[in-house]
Amino acid sequence: MLHLEPWHIWIISALLLFIIEIFTPSFVAGSIGIGAFFAGIVSAAGFGINWQLITLAIFTLISLFTIRPVFIKLINKNNLATNADALIGQTSTLIQDINTNYGYIMLNGDKWRCTSVDGSPIQAGTLVEVIKIEGITLFVKPKNKKS
Repeated sequence: MLHLEPWHIWIISALLLFIIEIFTPSFVAGSIGIGAFFAGIVSAAGFGINWQLITLAIFTLISLFTIRPVFIKLINKNNLATNADALIGQTSTLIQDINTNYGYIMLNGDKWRCTSVDGSPIQAGTLVEVIKIEGITLFVKPKNKKS
């Protein structure tokens, strides 16, 4: 019959948590796996269950608050704005005046309905920057004006 020591269980648990982490992008299972790994080391050194649980908690929290943010930054570093979000920050020339309602700009070959961010009128021919998007309406400001 197979006899497992407590440290074997901790290490096996850590390995299973690392495998689970492969399929989940949040690094929570990985953080708990790190805690379980160190709890296994403490158990192999002969410390009791209280020290093992304290070690599990401490190393899980340390990895959650130190290693996890680094991994989240690395994962999100290469995310590019897509679709309409990619329009924010782009500039174009206004092709129709913005008076009380809407005007239009040509951006990336498409005609977009737009309005000014602060509600002020903007004349056609003005270079504008896209500040935000709500639905199909772009909110713009003149390029040389601070918002």
